[in-house]
Amino acid sequence: MPRFVVEADGGSRGNPGPAGYGAVVLDPATGETLAERAEFIGVATNNVAEYKGLIAGLTAARELAPDVTVLVRMDSKLVVEQMSGRWKIKHPDMKPLAAQAAKILPRAQVTYEWIPRERNKHADRLANEAMDAGKRGEQWEPSRSTAFAAAPPAGPPGDAAKGAAAVRAAMASGGGTGTRAAAGTGADTLFGTTDATDATDAPAGDAQARAAEASAVRAASAVARDTDTLFGAAEATAAGSGGGHATRTAAAAGTGTGWGPDMGAPATFVLLRHGETALTPQKRFSGSGGTDPELSPAGRRQAAAVAEALAARGTVQAVVSSPLRRCRETAQAVADRLGLPVAVEEGLRETDFGAWEGLTFAEVRERFPDDLQAWLDSPKAAPTGGGESFTAVTRRVSAARDRLLSAHAGRTVLLVTHVTPVKTLVRLALGAPPESLFKMELSAASLSAVAYYADGNASVRLLNDTSHLR
Repeated sequence: MPRFVVEADGGSRGNPGPAGYGAVVLDPATGETLAERAEFIGVATNNVAEYKGLIAGLTAARELAPDVTVLVRMDSKLVVEQMSGRWKIKHPDMKPLAAQAAKILPRAQVTYEWIPRERNKHADRLANEAMDAGKRGEQWEPSRSTAFAAAPPAGPPGDAAKGAAAVRAAMASGGGTGTRAAAGTGADTLFGTTDATDATDAPAGDAQARAAEASAVRAASAVARDTDTLFGAAEATAAGSGGGHATRTAAAAGTGTGWGPDMGAPATFVLLRHGETALTPQKRFSGSGGTDPELSPAGRRQAAAVAEALAARGTVQAVVSSPLRRCRETAQAVADRLGLPVAVEEGLRETDFGAWEGLTFAEVRERFPDDLQAWLDSPKAAPTGGGESFTAVTRRVSAARDRLLSAHAGRTVLLVTHVTPVKTLVRLALGAPPESLFKMELSAASLSAVAYYADGNASVRLLNDTSHLR
C-alpha cells in the first residue's frame, strides 16, 4: 500500500476576505512532489480556505493511488484536532467541509499531524499564489507557480533519485500507468527568448537511477536523445482543472516492466549563473574576451541572497568557478557562507565574443549584419574577429564536465559560471539541438541543476530558479 504526505494550507486576506488554498502531495521517503493544487475561492474565512486545501490535497492523493495511506500535515490546529476527532465541530460552515474531507478516503487510511507554519511553506506559498492570482482576476496556473522551487527540498538540488519514487507511486496506482506531478521550474523559465547579451551573458528529473527505467520513461515522455545523454526526465508540465482547481500533472510511466540494477547516487551539478555586472542591465555582450567586469552592487546583493538560499539547503559539497572575476566573486560569497574553498575550472569560462565584446545586440547587427546572421544560423560560425563558435564552446564545456564528473562522483557540486556554459550543459543533458540555446531564459544569479548517473544518463532537475531573489 503506497504512503503519501499531504501538506495543505489556506488563507484569507481579511478573514473573511479574498481567500485561497494550496495543497501538495509528497513521497515521504524522498520528499518528491507528486502533485500540487491551488485555487482562489473568493471571499471566505481562513478556516474555510484551510478545509478546502485539505479536501484538495486528499483528493489529489486518492487520484494518484486510491488505496493510499496519508499523513496530513497542516499548521491549522483547528482542522487537525477536528479531523482527528479530538475537538467538536460547532461552526455551521465547517461541518459540511469536514464531512466532505472525511469521505474522500477511509478514516483508517488518514492520520493528522500539526506542524509549525514555517514547516508548511510549500502549501502556504501555493495558497498565496492563488490569492495573488485572484487579485489579478485570474485563477492559479501551475505553469506560473514557483512554489516547488521555493520549497526547501528533501534532497540535494537536482537529486535525481527522487524521480524514481514518483514513477513508482504512479505505477503502484495503475499497474504500470498513472499520473504524477512535474517538478516544474518556476515562472522565470521562459522559452523563445534570444539571450544574446550580458543580460544573459551570451545567447546561448528526475533521472531514473536504473538503466531499465529508461524504456518506460522514454515511452511516456518521448524525450530527445543524442550521444551526450540517453534520456532526460519525464517532466512535462500540464495544467488541468476539475471542480475549479488547477493541477500540475504529467504522464509518468510506460508499459515497461522490471527494474535494473541501482546506479547509485548521481553527481549533481548545481549551476549558478553569476550576479549582475554593470553591463548586464545594458544588455551588452560580455564574454571571456572583454574587460572582465566585477559584480555591481546589485550583483553583490544577488550573490549574498543565493548564498543564503544554498546554505539553507545544506547539500552543496564543493564549489567550482569560472576563472572570470564576476563568477569568482559570486562563488566566493557562496563559499564563505558554506565554509568551503573555491576551485577554478578554466573550461567554465564564457564564450569569447571577439569584436562583439561590450556591444549591444543592436550595435552588432548594425556593424556586422552578415557575421551576426551566420552566427545565428550555425553553431559553427564564430563572432567577428576571432571569437568562439558554439561548437567550440560545446567541446570545451563537455571536457570540463567530464573532468568534474570524474573528480566529484556521487557529490553535489556548485558550478558558478555563465549563460552559455549553463545552457550548454542543460542542452547536452536533454539531448536538445544547438538552436535550443536561443530558447532558454537564464537570469542573473539563477540556479539550475543537472544530475548525472554512472551509466551515462542525465536529468535536468531545475532551470532558471530565481525564487531566492524575490
